[in-house]
Amino acid sequence: MAPKIIAQKGTLDVMPTDSYRWAFVEHLMKETAKYYGYREARTPTFEATELFLRGVGDTSDVVQKEMYTFTDKGDRSITLKPEGTAGIVRAAIESGQINDALPFKACYVTPCFRYDKPQAGRFREFHQFGIECLGAPGAGSDVEAIALANEIFNRLGLNDCKLFINSIGCKSCRAKYSEALKVYFSQYKDQLCETCLSRLDKNPMRILDCKSDVCKNVAKEAPKILDYICDDCSSHFESVKRRLDAVGIPYEIDTGIVRGLDYYTKTVFEFVSEGLGLTVCGGGRYDGLSEELGGPKVTGMGFGMGIERLLLVLEKSGITLPGDLECDIYLCSIGEEASCKAQELTQQLRNQGLWAECDIVGRSVKAQMKYANKIGARFSLVLGEDELANKQVQVKEMATGESQLVAFDQLSDYISTASIAAKIDALDE
Repeated sequence: MAPKIIAQKGTLDVMPTDSYRWAFVEHLMKETAKYYGYREARTPTFEATELFLRGVGDTSDVVQKEMYTFTDKGDRSITLKPEGTAGIVRAAIESGQINDALPFKACYVTPCFRYDKPQAGRFREFHQFGIECLGAPGAGSDVEAIALANEIFNRLGLNDCKLFINSIGCKSCRAKYSEALKVYFSQYKDQLCETCLSRLDKNPMRILDCKSDVCKNVAKEAPKILDYICDDCSSHFESVKRRLDAVGIPYEIDTGIVRGLDYYTKTVFEFVSEGLGLTVCGGGRYDGLSEELGGPKVTGMGFGMGIERLLLVLEKSGITLPGDLECDIYLCSIGEEASCKAQELTQQLRNQGLWAECDIVGRSVKAQMKYANKIGARFSLVLGEDELANKQVQVKEMATGESQLVAFDQLSDYISTASIAAKIDALDE
């Protein structure tokens, strides 16, 4: 026997028994985004490496440690996308839509790839729902993005997600703040990890995002960004807070939030599950990203929400998502002629929008009935010589054992009516 091939570390198989949860959540996300004016966009899974070097930033952990980068047969450096924003902005520039009437709004569900130690709800290949809004410089777009994420949580019944916000200012603010951080962290060079030592001169704000307990402890007394933001950034942040109050979304200011990507400016935010301590959504402004990628001077705002992480939080919070569809009817058959008729009737039922199944394996009648029960069929019938001759069958309701004699040409109407009634009863319960 050949050796078994297994999934790669940090990847996840989503099987048919579980995929309905993904489908439900993704549909809810996109439907919610639609009411805010965000329509779906799809960008390639891989991009030129330069896109992420310029966009995400060469001092970020994502670029330095986590990207899946390779040289293709054309000797081009290619990277599997580690996040969704840079690709959307690149596509908006390339398509010319960034020059149309603004704001440009897009949402997406995309696989992302980061080589990192797998953790709770985060894999090396993970899936992200995100939104991007280009060309809306005011605080209104910040609050709209936050409100959209908050509504998704509310519609899912996830009530323990707390919003944390911060402002990391503009380039001018950060230049002053970076100098203050250099002075502060230089006192603790002997305690900083090797990665943070390399960040000290290039981008000391990254030290605030270090996961090392030692570096976290050193950073506790570091200068706070809000003491260094300019009047414009301060006014913007005050407007964000005022608007959050107006729409009734509670928040807490956390000056430790800097986010892990270098393109962020001004407002940054995170939603954290208080019960589990897991971040389920993060985002912010990126007002200079379009220019970095060769586009016009257009502001940006968006967020990313990890779907695996969100599903984990829903599960741990005891939130049950609506179940998958149930099979409406299973048609058992005896003999080749009956099997052929069963397939004909099955196709007719499917054409009527019903989930119908028949034997395609060659099982015995007993095994067919057992399988019908396993897949949760609401109704079943057995097709044999007598049924073919009379052109009618006994349709059995699996839950009650009750049966009804139904003509072949009435079968789809009977099952459709019964299925609709069953769904109405389920909703009433």
